[in-house]
Amino acid sequence: MDEEKKKISFIINPKSGTQCKEQILHLLDEKLDKAKYVQEVIYTEYAGHAVEIAAQKAKENVHAVVAIGGDGTINEIARSLVHTKTALGIIPCGSGNGLARHLQISMEPKKAIEIINEGIIDVIDYGKINEVPFFCTCGVGFDAFVSLKFAKAGRPETYELETEDGTLKYKAFLIACGNASQYGNNAYIAPQAMLTDGLLDVTILEPFTVLDVPSMSFQLFNKTIDQNSRIKTFRCQTLRIHRTKPGVVHFDGDPMMMGENIDVKVIKEGLQVIIPRYAEKDSSNVLQRAQDYINGLKQINEEIVHKNKMILDKSKEQIKKLTKI
Repeated sequence: MDEEKKKISFIINPKSGTQCKEQILHLLDEKLDKAKYVQEVIYTEYAGHAVEIAAQKAKENVHAVVAIGGDGTINEIARSLVHTKTALGIIPCGSGNGLARHLQISMEPKKAIEIINEGIIDVIDYGKINEVPFFCTCGVGFDAFVSLKFAKAGRPETYELETEDGTLKYKAFLIACGNASQYGNNAYIAPQAMLTDGLLDVTILEPFTVLDVPSMSFQLFNKTIDQNSRIKTFRCQTLRIHRTKPGVVHFDGDPMMMGENIDVKVIKEGLQVIIPRYAEKDSSNVLQRAQDYINGLKQINEEIVHKNKMILDKSKEQIKKLTKI
């Protein structure tokens, strides 16, 4: 191998995402700058495999590991690259693409490859929820909000929130902690969030009525949800969420069962990321962004329902085992 060329590993999850992976591979062969880079393509074979592959590549000090997949694949790869010299690259082809959209990485594979060719690297923050890394958002009450089924959100829960500045209680449908600004699909749950400020942007959705739904839906895509009267926001470095019983939390779109206490924190300047040289202006209008979001809802909701069912089934099995002891 030419020692002057940098090695890039492309990791593909063949079971995730919405775009044709074969087309992306053809574009890689055609468009990747072969004078600068040596490439290898690796397919994941099971859940969590991307974590292992990326960790090995970081040990080998490859220049970058590029995720070709959705938010779940990006999360798995990125968690193995934190505090290493290996950068994360993204060719987005998921249903949400939250981190890619915040970084203004193009949804078009050809343009995403051009960004990799330019090779501009920045260092961003990341978060941890009960020591599990996340890079966009995490929190509780995700399901009802992401599906825009506000009217079917059920009853609000009472949460005790403890930060470095003190403790407050809220009755809320949702608490979201944003390292990045959006869930994905241009749905901005924390529109003021920055990836380089060392802070979490916390969004609290308090009790609301059906009459509030249209304005909340509109503001979600117009980057103004924080201006809604039913929304409370603040910034912090650490947050403990205390609830009355265990339940599901979400991080970067994936669900996980956790207990009554949920500890969230931000780690400053922990991940190197390949970014565009110049951020593009957001030329799409609110209605188009909303349509993009709605187009991705079915897949997101199906994934959430499936994963939540798996979590609940495992919980029932554990309860049965405990009752037999």
